[in-house]
Amino acid sequence: MQLKHNNLTSIVKIALCAFLALGFVAQIQAQDKKVDGSWTWTTPGRNGGPDRKMTLKLKAEGDKVTGTLTSPSRNGGTSDTKIEDGKLKGGDLSFTVTREFNGNKMVTKYSGKVGSTIKGKVEFERNGETQSRDWEAKRDTEAK
Repeated sequence: MQLKHNNLTSIVKIALCAFLALGFVAQIQAQDKKVDGSWTWTTPGRNGGPDRKMTLKLKAEGDKVTGTLTSPSRNGGTSDTKIEDGKLKGGDLSFTVTREFNGNKMVTKYSGKVGSTIKGKVEFERNGETQSRDWEAKRDTEAK
């Protein structure tokens, strides 16, 4: 009888461990997916002009993040730029965007913490000096 009890106890322990492991994997996958979707924020316009609406579309696969940043262009339209080096570790998101104007490349580095918003820092170089500012994107509930 003791042998049957030990076997049953072992089976219950194995099943419990498997259940916990599956729950952990599901939680990690859900955390990765919480960045998926469309996010928006505004930045001040140049020289007192109207604010500029930015739209970020993201998709996570494991710790890799891909997507595009849509921003207003100088001709009144919009410009889509692919993000590069997108990473998601825990709730920490980082990526870069490289734009080219008149043969000059401008690299912008984004980092932030993902929750109900993405809140963090944007870094870029201007006149040979690194500049940074805060950014906060909200999930775009109107995007399809």
